[in-house]
Amino acid sequence: MKLAIVTAFPPSKVTLNEYGYHLVKNFAQKEDIDELVLITDYTEEPKQLDFDTQGCKITVKDCWKFNSYKNVWSVYKTIQQEKPDAILFNLQFMKFGDKKIAAALGLLLPMIFKLKGIATIVLLHNILEQVDLGSAGFTSNKLMQKVYNFIGSTLTKVLLKADLVAVTISKYVQILETKYKTDNVLLIPHGSFETPPEPSFDLPKGPKKVMTFGKFGTYKKVEILIEAVEKIRKSTNEAIEIVIAGTDSPNTPGYLAGVQEKYKHVSNITFTGYVEESDVPVIFGESAVVVFPYTSTTGSSGVLHQAGSYGKAVVLPDLGDLGILVREEGYRGQFFNPTSVESLADAVEKIICNDAYRVELAKANYKAACSLPMEIITDMYLQQFETLRNAKMSSILV
Repeated sequence: MKLAIVTAFPPSKVTLNEYGYHLVKNFAQKEDIDELVLITDYTEEPKQLDFDTQGCKITVKDCWKFNSYKNVWSVYKTIQQEKPDAILFNLQFMKFGDKKIAAALGLLLPMIFKLKGIATIVLLHNILEQVDLGSAGFTSNKLMQKVYNFIGSTLTKVLLKADLVAVTISKYVQILETKYKTDNVLLIPHGSFETPPEPSFDLPKGPKKVMTFGKFGTYKKVEILIEAVEKIRKSTNEAIEIVIAGTDSPNTPGYLAGVQEKYKHVSNITFTGYVEESDVPVIFGESAVVVFPYTSTTGSSGVLHQAGSYGKAVVLPDLGDLGILVREEGYRGQFFNPTSVESLADAVEKIICNDAYRVELAKANYKAACSLPMEIITDMYLQQFETLRNAKMSSILV
């Protein structure tokens, strides 16, 4: 099979680039795949193809740009030239831009290629019905929220014109089937990027690192984490380092710089900036606990799956998609009230001051991650593509 994957890809900084990397890495190991065509966004540096392709041919086509109105044409022309057997779109609603028209135009592509007769699956990481528009940084204006919801519903209908829409959380299937009266939505879990050999669960010498990872400033705020650790430092003898790994959300440029200035008096705090894929195992491996300082959620959490892969205890709010993931996929963590510094401090302290409990959570999360590696997830997509291709061939013969 010649499979095209429309995705951002490292060194791109566009959302879902890490997920795209691990999809491609695992598809390249499949005997059923003869060639992968990466339909990616332009980057100045070469794409990060630093893995064994097992002889699979990988063709990189840098043909779209974030916020470009020309993406529909450039992607269409490229796929027409490459003539893949099937296409997988790695999407969320702001994939092609954070400007309304550019973002919306890009989301027309799955419908276009379905109409062209190519087997087409959309992997949709979030649905607007489950996004708190205010907390996620879109708008707090009630009238504009209604406008966004209308636009979101319209674009969802367009995406559902693909052969299949895969979502990562079971609740999404129910919502989409009920609201849009469709039967082409299926659950394919997020999966774990890496499943390293079982770690030792011992911590490196020195201060215990309390780490958070992501794009910050909208519904992910680090102030509550900094203040919670300060409370723990005052009430215990624990030496703690705060590690804030990641960058600003595109909707809140300058947020982390402002946090650094506000808390410049706080000792032993590290802002890593963007974390290269090769450095991710180090960041997680050195951490005692991974914290999710979220006030809402916008989809399945790649960070939770990464924490599980590296055998880490987690502290998280019991809300939205995070709560669902923990219950459905077997992850464990210490919950906290996302509006309370005291609650977060108590949750973190219970883990870093009780090593047996930390290891218990870490082992449970590693086990959960091992149950759904990306190797299995990509097999699920291949099975669906094979079914679609067989159905299309049958209809042609008839």
